[in-house]
Amino acid sequence: MTSALSEIRPEPTLERLLADLVPPPRFEQARLSTYVPDPAYPSQAAAKERIADFAASLGGPEKKGKGLLGRIGLGGKKKEPARGIYLDGGFGVGKTHLLASLFHETTGHRSYGTFVEYTNLVGLLGFAKALDVLSQSGLVCIDEFELDDPGDTLLMTRLIRELSDQGVAIVATSNTLPEALGEGRFAAQDFLREIQAMAERFEVLRIDGVDYRGRSAVDEIPALPGAQVRALADADADGATLDALPDLLAHLGTVHPSRYGAMIDDVRRVHVTDARTIDDHNDALRLVVLIDRLYDRQIPVLAASADGADQLPAVYSEKLLTSGYRKKYYRSLSRLSSLVRDGLALAA
Repeated sequence: MTSALSEIRPEPTLERLLADLVPPPRFEQARLSTYVPDPAYPSQAAAKERIADFAASLGGPEKKGKGLLGRIGLGGKKKEPARGIYLDGGFGVGKTHLLASLFHETTGHRSYGTFVEYTNLVGLLGFAKALDVLSQSGLVCIDEFELDDPGDTLLMTRLIRELSDQGVAIVATSNTLPEALGEGRFAAQDFLREIQAMAERFEVLRIDGVDYRGRSAVDEIPALPGAQVRALADADADGATLDALPDLLAHLGTVHPSRYGAMIDDVRRVHVTDARTIDDHNDALRLVVLIDRLYDRQIPVLAASADGADQLPAVYSEKLLTSGYRKKYYRSLSRLSSLVRDGLALAA
């Protein structure tokens, strides 16, 4: 019998949450050697070269201890503040590939996660304990740094400052909105303003280019008839899930976002029916996190719209796409489009 994501309520251990602070399966094999710069955008090759130099400067033995949990609260703090790098650019230009490559091509203990994963970790552990955990790393990689929530931004800038003061190198990525790509370092200016006293420690690398996932596909995400989606789910019951979107959104509201990764541990394909436009920020932001986790793990999605059309309706309302959270929503659309097309290819 096909299961439903709305029936899964994971209870991951702290060890599991900390073990997840590594590049996701989608970027498990990411290396600088596999990053192919687009010759039309010289900034891509320049960023690759700079990341290679930075990786070489970070080599060194792992700190003593019996793993991450065994090092909580230990000393060994460095005296010199560490320098960092900020990768700025549009969606799908390879920033995450470069960040994951940096992680894989350095030695010693390091941590990798998205902005949301780190804020969730701090929420679960408390700031002091999270700082103790992360300060054992020589390098902390933060993917998709977000500036849309003042509270979370303040929390993360404080965390970055204290980690940097302890000698932990920080490398972060963030997205410039599509409509701001012609304005230069739009997101970088916001980032440097937020970190203020630490701005001089960060080197900004601008990466130009176009979304390799195809931005033209974002507004036209294909859908299948509901009966076909249900039939495909039943035919592939082992690891397949089937949910109506309203039920799934309601369930996500009862599960902490830090556990969404554990929720899809045994899932191989996601089927969703009754898709409709979301107008509530809380529902939309939870869906963004779920789509990120599905994308990280390369889990295909097959979807049916509530009206039976051959394309999904606008996933996020115009109100949401013009809000302060629009970066999240545009990134989510790009990733969802990719996952749906992966699902259609498998179904074919």
